[in-house]
Amino acid sequence: MFVRIDSPSRTRFTTGSAIIFVFGLAAAVFVGGCKGTGLMAEMMLVNGRIYTVDARNPWAEAVAVRGGRIAAVGTTAEIRRLAGPETRVLDLKGAFVLPGFIDSHVHFINGGLSLLSVQLRDARSKAEFIARIAAKAGELPKGEWILNGDWDHQSFDPVELPRKEWIDAATPDHPVCVNRLDGHMVLCNSLALKRGGVTRATPAPPGGEIVRDAVTGEPTGILKDAAMDLVFREVPESTPAQTRRAAEAALDYAAERGVTSVHDVSGEAGIGVYQDLRREGRLTTRIYYYVPVTTVDEVLRTGLKNGFGDETVRFAGLKGFADGSLGSATAYFFEPYADEPEKSGLLNEEMFPAGIMEKRVRAADRGGLQVAIHAIGDRANAVVLDIFEKSADGLPGRDRRFRIEHAQHIRPADFARFARLKIIASVQPYHAIDDGRWAEKKIGPQRTRTTYPFKSFLAAGVRLAFGSDWPVAPMDPILGIYAAVTRRTLDEKNPGGWVPEQKIPLQAAIRAYTTEAAFAEFAEESKGAVKTGFLADFAVLDRNLFDIRPEEIRSVRVLRTICAGKTVYEAR
Repeated sequence: MFVRIDSPSRTRFTTGSAIIFVFGLAAAVFVGGCKGTGLMAEMMLVNGRIYTVDARNPWAEAVAVRGGRIAAVGTTAEIRRLAGPETRVLDLKGAFVLPGFIDSHVHFINGGLSLLSVQLRDARSKAEFIARIAAKAGELPKGEWILNGDWDHQSFDPVELPRKEWIDAATPDHPVCVNRLDGHMVLCNSLALKRGGVTRATPAPPGGEIVRDAVTGEPTGILKDAAMDLVFREVPESTPAQTRRAAEAALDYAAERGVTSVHDVSGEAGIGVYQDLRREGRLTTRIYYYVPVTTVDEVLRTGLKNGFGDETVRFAGLKGFADGSLGSATAYFFEPYADEPEKSGLLNEEMFPAGIMEKRVRAADRGGLQVAIHAIGDRANAVVLDIFEKSADGLPGRDRRFRIEHAQHIRPADFARFARLKIIASVQPYHAIDDGRWAEKKIGPQRTRTTYPFKSFLAAGVRLAFGSDWPVAPMDPILGIYAAVTRRTLDEKNPGGWVPEQKIPLQAAIRAYTTEAAFAEFAEESKGAVKTGFLADFAVLDRNLFDIRPEEIRSVRVLRTICAGKTVYEAR
């Protein structure tokens, strides 16, 4: 079968006499169907509008599946000829289908824990913030920690950082350490600060900040980046049962949003439970996991290399941090912040002592490990580019697929360096429509021109892999696509798009959640497209994204999620 596309929403099919199937490593050619061969399709999707993200055959009506893989792609009439008496047939009734979404940046277990914790993301005032923490304290036994939260002070009216005094009276028996949604700042109550030994005399560690009252010098309860560890080290580790519940909640959350694969950038928290769930056949999302770059020596001693595992759970490599976040004013810039001119951000503690990150990256690269490093500020991105370039010296030509996670603020001169060094920009489009509400106040109009610069990356020839940064942002690829193509901020104050010249076409946004995300995990030959021989992972949507206005995309719903040919979510 050959497919020729006339437009994104209209397809003309020209059918040949042969359909080619690939089952695992075997291939066979069938003319006029496969009855009698013993290789009937186990299930099929028919009567759909399938955008395959395969440049050679962009559109199809139907797909046959066998052994968890795509056996054939074609018209409904062609695929129906492959049905046997036990074939499960799903009539799509015109529904729109994409390859299962790949979220390239999640903190999967932490996201699951956040679903089970106090919910502060949409708190819009001091009173609401306090009330939710007080309510959670009332639910928990005395002495139990109140964690997570994902609050955003930029949404408060008026905008202000919370303080320990807000919550001390409501939480006398519960230590509280709730994080801002970016994960680079926490609010602790007095009990938690006491547990961590944080006082007026406590010095801030390298790469961290203890926010202090301007009059008394006492800690306000806000700790940033490395300073958070002063209290984190007192927080009990999650029990195996808690981790299991978190993983199950995260898997359900992913399936409901059409996500069939994730790149877990803090994967060390879930390795054991992922293996358990895989063995039980209950792992409904494919996991590609990273462990901290600080563990490079231990990893190298084991002999682990990128790609160890199978298509359900695979080891990716190492993840590091170069700086903090924009909202916490710890993203590392060349120039000072516009609203805090005494600051230009912080290098992360993993960058100390000087030269240690380059040493770790070089060792990882020599050991056959992929490396991904978090960098948000323009100076942090430049520093990481330097590290990657130096680390690759002496071993040219190796397919490294180094990644910069977030790649949020870029100097114009550095786009060419991304492309020359073949660095993957692993970015999160939702952040653009969230931070776009207030980012210009922090860094001024000039730097915002190349903030979340999706179009500039593509124009320079840089590969974009899209993700969410969940639980920092919702794990919702449809919302991410909407953000990338419209850049309409969440406050609706930018209907034409915030920094509209950085909008990208719908096709490019879809690719960033499918084929490009697959490339970022060395899996471009097995996932990310609806293509013969590829994994049978699909997201079924209620509307064709190509047939609606861009601003309507955010209201599109997932009807069904299929992973390895099995339905893992169905809308009710």
